[in-house]
Amino acid sequence: MKNYFVLWIFIFALEATFRLISGMNIWDITMLRILLSSSMIALVLSYVFSWVGKRVSKYFAIASAFLLSIYAFIQLGFNNFIGVYMSINTRSQLGAVTDYIKEFLASFLKIYYLVFIPFLLLVAYYIFLDKYVVRKTSKKFLLKENTFFKNALKTTLVGSILIIEIFLYSKSLTVAFMQDDLQTVSTKDLFYNPSIPSLTVNKFGVLGYGFLDIKSLYIEKEESPDYFVNVEIVPPSDRKIDDTLWESVIKNEKNKKMNDINKYLKNQKIIDYNEYTGIFENKNLIVIMLESVNDIIAYLPEYYPNFAKIYNEGWAFTNHYSPRNSCATGNNEFSGMTGLYTIYNNCTANVYKDNTYYESIFNLFKNKHYKATSMHNYLEHYYSRKTIHKNLGSEKYYGVDDLGIPYYNEYENWSSDEDFMKVAMDITLENKEDPFMLWLTTVSSHQPYVTKSVEGDKYLSLFEDTDYSKDLKRYLSKLKTVDNALGILLDRLEESGILDDTVIVLYGDHYPYGLKKDTINEVLPYNLEDYEVEKTPFVIYNSATESKKIDTYTSYINLLPTIANLFNLEYDPRLYMGTDLFSADYENIVTFADGSWKNDAIYYNAATSKITEYKEDAMTIEEIKRINQMITGKMQISSSIIRNNYFEYLENALKKAKEETVIKEDT
Repeated sequence: MKNYFVLWIFIFALEATFRLISGMNIWDITMLRILLSSSMIALVLSYVFSWVGKRVSKYFAIASAFLLSIYAFIQLGFNNFIGVYMSINTRSQLGAVTDYIKEFLASFLKIYYLVFIPFLLLVAYYIFLDKYVVRKTSKKFLLKENTFFKNALKTTLVGSILIIEIFLYSKSLTVAFMQDDLQTVSTKDLFYNPSIPSLTVNKFGVLGYGFLDIKSLYIEKEESPDYFVNVEIVPPSDRKIDDTLWESVIKNEKNKKMNDINKYLKNQKIIDYNEYTGIFENKNLIVIMLESVNDIIAYLPEYYPNFAKIYNEGWAFTNHYSPRNSCATGNNEFSGMTGLYTIYNNCTANVYKDNTYYESIFNLFKNKHYKATSMHNYLEHYYSRKTIHKNLGSEKYYGVDDLGIPYYNEYENWSSDEDFMKVAMDITLENKEDPFMLWLTTVSSHQPYVTKSVEGDKYLSLFEDTDYSKDLKRYLSKLKTVDNALGILLDRLEESGILDDTVIVLYGDHYPYGLKKDTINEVLPYNLEDYEVEKTPFVIYNSATESKKIDTYTSYINLLPTIANLFNLEYDPRLYMGTDLFSADYENIVTFADGSWKNDAIYYNAATSKITEYKEDAMTIEEIKRINQMITGKMQISSSIIRNNYFEYLENALKKAKEETVIKEDT
């Protein structure tokens, strides 16, 4: 019992310290649930330790407290470095993390070490006070050692307390006074599926999240999209789509889960045509996802003239964000190609690499007789792109070996984007007769920045007269390689006479999280809190169109439907979680990976349900609830689509329905 109370106090103090360091409210009603979970963890641990004797149990208690403190410490650092809490569902990327362990450890803020204060106090207790407490209490409360009665009483007592606490804990998941009306995912749903780690940590504590995360590996209840089906009458659209076959599929489908998805998607509004529809029809398209490129490249035009040309002469979106998730590069590439939200707590692109998506960007362009290919200048070490891109519809994926360009085996060095662009253009421009759609993912600007590297040191001399930090200079050197690659692209297109007939789309996969925020602020003048650090460039460039700056709030989720409309491709807008940015129906907000969102008037933090207003009386609570429900519905239905390989199912179901219709007509 002594160890139980000591561990209970320690665990609850650890949770409270974690919340204080993370900026969470420790006076929240949620702390009652965390108090209960702390008691349950302490009760189980102390009961197990009680069977090994007093002295050994003390050492076990200290060891377990240390491990729990380490876990909380790592979670603080992981969230700071990657932008999400570590999950067992992303264990496939463990090897990738160990590659940049130096950068990871260097990113820890000094304040994070305060999380060890409860552990140090616990150790001090066992060293200085434990004997005194034992001496005072043993005669009063302890029975004779090694008796059957004592063991039976101990087990009965622990079991009884645990049953009561489990009952109270389960009630806390649904009792009204412990719920938050603005919460995007219910507490009960989070218990069954901790799909949003930041919200789960807030509602269950960091250790509670850890146990729920482990549980989800073996027992996971998928969210049902029933609640989010749109039952309102959808207004008509100028974009006419024949739903006869889809209605037939829905009518005959016996699988409730698939039909839930069918109904959700079919009941979405078909987005109308607009003045930008088809403005780039029949032109070539090159999409470039820029590795670790953020707004820094736009704020230093004197060093990056090629990007500056594209940015200043194209359509530049000044409020574009690339929200990080568990595997930002691969997942954000996937979202750009499919218009779907990835599953927040796993490496979706890898885990579901065998899925197919007939509505992907490659397939839409192939349907219009484009040659659709993709290229990346690195190995399969992190993401299985040869499989992923093929199943997304790329006719040919070129990895670094296929491209035949030099690369390095050690993590510190990457291949050169300059070499990459030269070979990419050689392959693409070999046949200029057919229109092409090309997806490029660069790599040179990837971290590390704290150590020497070929690309990190190549252009250091350009910045020797600046006061920038050394790691920032290395990042800027790598950006120079990226900018030179863009220069090669522009020159080759112009030399080939197809610059005017080609559209270039640029977006960053995520900000350079190998740099600390203070370092980034050596260039960027704005506050990086409230997800502002995740701002990245997004530009649509064609040399024959007039430039413009667009302040719409957006992210990569809107990339595909926007391009589909600009090129007048045949597509169904209901199949995407994003929306054409030029549509009158576009909701002017950017959604982050945990369900938080913002625009010029408001920032809603999904982890804390906190609202920050940039303008007074910007939105009513009802409007915020509507947006939360919309976002949650899209994220949950997107997750269900991916988990169930829905688009392969729908493609086959529509083909079967069509065949059956033809047979009936012939009969």
